[in-house]
Amino acid sequence: MSDLHDMMARWAQPGTVAWIGVRPARAADIQVLDRAEISDSGIEGDRGRAGKRAVTLVQAEHLPAIASYLGRDQIDPTLLRRNIMVSGLNLAGLKGREVQIGTAVLRFTTICAPCSLMERLLGHGGYAAMRGHGGWCAEVVKPGAVAIGDGVQPID
Repeated sequence: MSDLHDMMARWAQPGTVAWIGVRPARAADIQVLDRAEISDSGIEGDRGRAGKRAVTLVQAEHLPAIASYLGRDQIDPTLLRRNIMVSGLNLAGLKGREVQIGTAVLRFTTICAPCSLMERLLGHGGYAAMRGHGGWCAEVVKPGAVAIGDGVQPID
């Protein structure tokens, strides 16, 4: 194994679930939860479906960057329309890996690119502000429960 491959496989510390939300329908308001069940089709109560985009995740550390691009002090995570906000662990380093979140196991599959709704919800420039900061999509490997404060770590 190369040094670069070894470095790419490392992670510094576990992360933490900071926020959970579900989208019952395409344009419906986000429902914020303290805990949720994750089934094969995603988070219970969410409009997600089984497959590589069953659960969407965003990194808490990206919210200040998005806010700064929009000239704001902060961004409410409900506006981003993702399912789980994680802090303390670089999600970009987890592509293709299995990650334990609470008692569930997810596999990070692809970037969760922003949609045109971001321009309406965040205002002028919202779509551009989200580019590169929209988070990740994941498929469900093992259903389970997730709650605020649960650990998030790759399975080695």
